Amino acid sequence: MIPAREAYAANLVSELVPKGQALARSVEIAEQIASMPPLAVQAIREAARLGADVPLETGLALERRLFERLFDSQDQKEGMQAFMEKRKPAWQGR
Repeated sequence: MIPAREAYAANLVSELVPKGQALARSVEIAEQIASMPPLAVQAIREAARLGADVPLETGLALERRLFERLFDSQDQKEGMQAFMEKRKPAWQGR
């Protein structure tokens, strides 16, 4: 067991919350992630999973490939259109 403050100081955790607030904060973060484009969330998960134990050059190549795939998606076009129209995007996961 590592005390929370030590884990934070060692960058093992990214945020500390008051006692009893971890679940509420986790739900907030989950809601934020759920509002993001589904394909981008999948790509982030894939990059983190596959890129964690590879050399930097390999990880960057993976990130570039995932970015190219996302840039050609309908969600990317929807995001740009929504930005131009100053509205919330309607993600389709395509």
